[in-house]
Amino acid sequence: MTKTPAWLYRQSGVIPYRLDDGKIEILLITSVRRGRWIIPKGVVERHLSPAESARKEAWEEAGITGEVSRSPVGTYEYKKWGGKCTVTVYLLEVEKVSDDWPESKMRRRRWMSIGKAAEVVADADVGELIKGAKALISQKKSERH
Repeated sequence: MTKTPAWLYRQSGVIPYRLDDGKIEILLITSVRRGRWIIPKGVVERHLSPAESARKEAWEEAGITGEVSRSPVGTYEYKKWGGKCTVTVYLLEVEKVSDDWPESKMRRRRWMSIGKAAEVVADADVGELIKGAKALISQKKSERH
């Protein structure tokens, strides 16, 4: 049995959001195998920063583009490949939603309120990050006005 390379356990992802008529909405996608609600995430590619890699995953998995936060909003861990993956999570303010994207045949996506997203997301730690993101998004929203 081959050992999983350590770099595969370093991952990044985004909490995609938009402001719709003053309300914050979060975009979740379904996992490929089990159809559970998750955020776009993946292995940090060696030639990309964690934020750049998260932006790439958002496009591939959810068909969205936008501005990724400079700083992460937090991290969470989950078990995979016989080890523990650590995911660094950023906010992504969605600017464009495409009808066709690389994994469009494999996933569904849905906009929902922060409360609903935090409730239905498969990983409770991600739910907490989503709840915590509300203050950061609200702060950014108020800075615009």
